[in-house]
Amino acid sequence: MSRTFGACALVLLLLSCLLVTAPARVVGLLLPSGEVIMQGFSGTLWRGEAGRCLVRTQAGYFHLGALNWRLDPWSLLLFAPRLALESKWGNQAIAASVVLRGAEDIDLYDLEARLPADLLRQFVPVNLAGVFSLQLESMKLRGGWPAEGAGRLVWQDAGWNSPGGPVPLGSYALDFAQAPDAALVGEVVTLSGAVAASGSVRLQGRAYGVDITLSGEGGLDQRLQQALALVARPVDQGYRIKLDGEFQPPPGQGG
Repeated sequence: MSRTFGACALVLLLLSCLLVTAPARVVGLLLPSGEVIMQGFSGTLWRGEAGRCLVRTQAGYFHLGALNWRLDPWSLLLFAPRLALESKWGNQAIAASVVLRGAEDIDLYDLEARLPADLLRQFVPVNLAGVFSLQLESMKLRGGWPAEGAGRLVWQDAGWNSPGGPVPLGSYALDFAQAPDAALVGEVVTLSGAVAASGSVRLQGRAYGVDITLSGEGGLDQRLQQALALVARPVDQGYRIKLDGEFQPPPGQGG
């Protein structure tokens, strides 16, 4: 019995040493194939870095650039790995604490992100200028969709690069919050600029609603008016964008 116990203890010790010293490239073996691409590993499984990281989206791969992480080993005992993540790619920077509870169930804490507005061209056919800054106190994603949380999104020095030339807009903020089992509701406010925006957005599951009014004391730029006329209706000194619909699931996935 004593020999058997000693052998088991030695095996456990060896496994512990292997885990503690496991190289960072082990992460690449655990990632879903084709969904996340990481290259240029350094460090260990618990505290490592990848020189290049890409995440697959419906519009193509989203570049995170260089990514480093810290994994809390004790969180593995709860089957909910907790990681501190930081990424940087050019003017883009993201930092957050992440708890993985399932393939599409994720908790985000203390997230701060800075993204150039022209990145939206990967997802929608519009060329925007400025910088998006996102701050999340917390956000729970269930089934890949927001379920609870609060935060603020700021669009600083916003502009639209129209075919006829750049159109400056202003700076705007979206303050949003979501209680458990309720819709995510956000309020749009204008921080500065010649074009004033106000209104609200709503998201519950895949269903969304947008009700935003754009106006200007001296009237809106003619190029902007022509573009807004395609998706909005005229109101006093501006246009009102009112949309309702539902995001469609990716091909091959049900509701």
